Amino acid sequence: MNTLVATIYVNPVTGNDANAGSRLAPLKTIARAVQAVKSKSPAMIRLASGSYSAASGENFPLIIPQGIILVGNESNQGQGIVISGSGDYNSPSFGLQNITLLLLNDASLLGVTVINSTPKGTGVWIESTNPTLANNTFTSCGREGLFISGNAKPAITDNIFIQNNAGGVVIARNSKGELLRNTFQKNSLGLAISDAAAPLIANNQLIDNQIAIALSRDARPVLRSNAIEKNSQGGLFINGNSIPDLGNSQNAAGNVFRDNGEFDIHNVTANKLSSAGNFLNPSRIKGLIELLATVDDNTNKVQESSIFPDIGGHWAAEFIETLVKKGWMSGFPDGTFAPNSPINRAQYAAVVAKAFQVQTKNQIPNFSDIKRDFWAAPAIAAAASMGFINGFPDGTFRPNLNITKIQAISAIVTGLKLNGSNPNIISIYRDRVSIPSYATNAVAVATQNLLIVNYPQPEQLEPLRDITRAEVAALIYQGLLTQGILKPIISPYIVIPTADAPSFTDLGGHWAEDFIRALASMNLSNGFADGTYQPNKPMTRAEYAELVAAAFNPPAKREIPDFVDIGKESATYQAVRIAASGGFVGGFSDRTFRPKQNVQRLQVIVSLVSGLALKAAKDGNLQKYRDRNLIPQSARAAVTSATIQNIVVNYPDIQQIQPNQDATRGEVAAMVYQALVAIGRVPKINSPYIVS
Repeated sequence: MNTLVATIYVNPVTGNDANAGSRLAPLKTIARAVQAVKSKSPAMIRLASGSYSAASGENFPLIIPQGIILVGNESNQGQGIVISGSGDYNSPSFGLQNITLLLLNDASLLGVTVINSTPKGTGVWIESTNPTLANNTFTSCGREGLFISGNAKPAITDNIFIQNNAGGVVIARNSKGELLRNTFQKNSLGLAISDAAAPLIANNQLIDNQIAIALSRDARPVLRSNAIEKNSQGGLFINGNSIPDLGNSQNAAGNVFRDNGEFDIHNVTANKLSSAGNFLNPSRIKGLIELLATVDDNTNKVQESSIFPDIGGHWAAEFIETLVKKGWMSGFPDGTFAPNSPINRAQYAAVVAKAFQVQTKNQIPNFSDIKRDFWAAPAIAAAASMGFINGFPDGTFRPNLNITKIQAISAIVTGLKLNGSNPNIISIYRDRVSIPSYATNAVAVATQNLLIVNYPQPEQLEPLRDITRAEVAALIYQGLLTQGILKPIISPYIVIPTADAPSFTDLGGHWAEDFIRALASMNLSNGFADGTYQPNKPMTRAEYAELVAAAFNPPAKREIPDFVDIGKESATYQAVRIAASGGFVGGFSDRTFRPKQNVQRLQVIVSLVSGLALKAAKDGNLQKYRDRNLIPQSARAAVTSATIQNIVVNYPDIQQIQPNQDATRGEVAAMVYQALVAIGRVPKINSPYIVS
């Protein structure tokens, strides 16, 4: 199942903190957005271009909570998205500080520019947490761009630290973590490492600073494949009792020291240090440094944790690596993946044929330009027979023709037999006029099912250009999620259908308002023509079938005959068949469905447990219900499972399950939403009526 991450939009120019935080009604400040999402981890805050400062209403320091992703524009390292300001922070390890942002565990800062111009100002402070900072710019800070302290283990990748007064990054106390592929330029100190800090420093560029790297006290960094060049005073300065890892005879470090002012390496400690496999001039070494030979001249860049050297830090790396490990995609003979290269129709068919195993829907066609001995002939036949790809009217397949984004999206929607969406959903794409008319429904369905992943701007589809190998990996991964085959990946580039919930006139203050609006914002539940939702009205069996069919789109688990009281011309015919074949609803012994009969609360609970095939549980969790004697023995295991999964919602008395009462539209909306939470598709909603 796909995961829908709560997303809040912020625009310092057009936003208003009284808004809902949607695309069309953004908030004005990051501070207000943080308040809105702090209980919804994981969640995302999307920043529009502009300046986020005290003048725009921000309160500093900004504290980014656990699991929250703050994202601007990663493709240009946050140019034009500036967070500028300072506030007091009392660090457990260093006392009172002036900082712009504090990042908590698993928080992410992506694609912004950070400035703290106060004389002793720090851009971002990390204190004993493990956040991610990627593709940002830290500049014009009064002291340093980033300070890492305590027992922190952050991931600092692909950032620019430029023109900060004291330093680019300071790493202190017992911090570790990784600094990969960053640029340090025109700082007093590019990188300062002190106390017992022991980070991995790899594949960075440290250029035009006064001193590139300064070590003090008991620092123990590992330095690999860094370019340390043209620093006016020197390259690596080693003080105190510091012992950097500069390689050994079995492991070449691969650092390049070139054109630095007074020294490449200056060791003022009493320790005799070793250097192996580094590019440097022995005449520019000061202090005790022993140059060691290496077994082999392996000075290639550190490949970090990636299986391909060209996808480290790539936005689609996690999608790619998963598909490669499953054997559904592969790299090239030179060891690369080429994520930004196009993919042709034969290659696309090969990936689809490996990744998907769906019921054959077409006869295997004979394409005039595909010979039996063609390398992709079996894959093309399999993909075409499953409905994932077609030929051309002239009977050709054209295997070497690159496939476009819109063709790939349409193919996945068709092959997976996905359907049912509001065509207006494509209004979120700024370039929607470029979507061919024949593909608008496919794009709407794909968007609704979270198939589309757009980098760097989710609102920019670019439907007519060639799709890249990385985009294919993401698209196929998301398609596999709809089949329940893989686990969700949290990415800021997955297109969220909409955050603009319809305005129902009768929901103000209703206990189920948040559940209803959340479902409505995803086009899973609708109101009435008069603008109401009627949350206290009983829900019919037909309405319930429509809701679960839309919410879960379950694959068929069983064959079912047509119900005698629902004709094929009925508006609910298809939804009832989907819900029934998927195990959510059933008929009666006389082969009727009784669509206008109200659904009862117990029936909803049992239906959700059955349809989602939730693990059975013993009925030991029913003591919390005062009216548990009304629950029949046959349903007790299901009710227990639903209770354990936090699916049961009781209003107004949380201890009264009222199993035989007709379920209202509000109650059903709440329990269906909780079922979506249970399978990881939507973020949690705080409500005092959820039984836990």
